[in-house]
Amino acid sequence: MNDAKTQVAIDALNRIMELELAGVVRYTHYSLMVYGYNRIPIVSWMKGNASEGLAHAHKAGELVTLLGGHPSLKIGALLETEKHDIGDILRESLEHEKTALAAYYDLLRIAEGASVLLEEYARDMIVQEELHLDEVNKMLRRPGEIQPFSE
Repeated sequence: MNDAKTQVAIDALNRIMELELAGVVRYTHYSLMVYGYNRIPIVSWMKGNASEGLAHAHKAGELVTLLGGHPSLKIGALLETEKHDIGDILRESLEHEKTALAAYYDLLRIAEGASVLLEEYARDMIVQEELHLDEVNKMLRRPGEIQPFSE
């Protein structure tokens, strides 16, 4: 990759890192705000997502340094909606995951034809994010509904 393209890739990876770190904070907060009959499995699922987000942020940061860049100390946008119904939390999670997925697609476009390493990383993360989106989507469906959730 040339220097200009490398910097664009570093910027994209830093954005991913910031989004993933925001996800860590978001899922940690959500895990504390779950009440009701299904609390234990949902809290466990959210804690797992927070841990996964931290691992994803770390991997993005490692790639930033591999490219000679400086990992961001920023964190993505955090919006407290004060809505803590499980449905509201899951819809917010769905939006956050869509934003992260778009960031990985952006990285893929930047890396295509320039870096197999970044292409494969982006593709792998896209697969993971799309499966995660499907998981959240299924959680938002009413039992017996087959059609994907949409607002």
